[in-house]
Amino acid sequence: MKHILNDISRSELERAIDEWILNQRDRDVLKRRLIDGVIFESLACEFGLSVRHTKTIVYKGEEKLFTKIAHK
Repeated sequence: MKHILNDISRSELERAIDEWILNQRDRDVLKRRLIDGVIFESLACEFGLSVRHTKTIVYKGEEKLFTKIAHK
């Protein structure tokens, strides 16, 4: 899954996140992780979430993006 997300440009990934991830906080978390490369612990602190919740947001978001991009 990750390789497909790594094969698209930063601007395409940002556009896909904006289009397919409905929750603003989740969009922000995904951009910070997938585009900026911020580690989970730092993301959790930045957004006031547990590390586990942060990972769940990222993994579910990646799955949704992968599904949408793969079926384009």
